[in-house]
Order: sequence, then C-alpha cells, then structure tokens
Amino acid sequence: MINAERLLETAYDEAQRGLAEGGIPIGAALFDSAGKLLGRGHNRRVQDGDPSVHAETDAFRNAGRRRGYRDTIMVTTLSPCWYCSGLVRQFGIGTVIVGESRTFTGGHDWLAEHGVSVTVLDDQRCVEMMTRFIAERPELWYEDIGVD
Repeated sequence: MINAERLLETAYDEAQRGLAEGGIPIGAALFDSAGKLLGRGHNRRVQDGDPSVHAETDAFRNAGRRRGYRDTIMVTTLSPCWYCSGLVRQFGIGTVIVGESRTFTGGHDWLAEHGVSVTVLDDQRCVEMMTRFIAERPELWYEDIGVD
C-alpha cells in the first residue's frame, strides 16, 4: 500500500525549493506504482521565464520517457490547473495525489470523472504555504493562474 503522505514529502520539498529560489511554491513528483521516484520538480515560471514550467510538467519532464503512464502517480502540493490536468489525461497518468485544494481548485474533479484515481490530502502545511505566498505575492500568484 502506498503511503500518500510520504510521497507528498518529495513534492513539498520541491515547493520549498521553488519558494527559496524566488518562485511560486508548488512542487510535484512522479512515482511508479511501487512508490519509486521517477522525477521531481517545481514551478519554475519565474526562474526560467517560461510560463509552461509548472511543477507537474517539470516533474514529468524530469522523469524521462516511458512507454506508458497508467501505473504512475503524480503527487502535487496544489490541485493541478487545467494545463497540468490536461497533461495527466494526455499521458494517462492513473493516480493523482493532491496536497491541498483550498487555495486553488483546478481540474482534479474533472480528472476523477475521467477515471483518474484522485486523493486530496488537505495537508495543512501546503495550505499555509500557499496562503502565505498569495498574501505576500498576489501579483505573481494571479499571473500564474491567468487572472488579470
């Protein structure tokens, strides 16, 4: 049995790295069904000047190529936006573990409706990290979620 909270630790560490780099504190990691880490990453939109480098895409890219993804687990500190939810659907990632969805609710319900196993942990550390970031850097947060 996979321990979702243990897997979240990797994504949370990535979110902390992103925050320390001056970026948006969202982290993600891709694991196989046995819990082996395949790739990890964090939102690097600010650091790289690239709006497509969300945490989930960074982790996915760092995992490298696989023949299939149905048996993989995407763990993310925050509910995946529509862009990242599309990545999960496009490549058939079978499971998504979400740290929290209070500060932002993306497409995790849509993913569940389309057969992806979704678990929302409602991790208090993730909630506090994003709440603090949004209060301190609202302009950067709104840029990240596409709000003018």
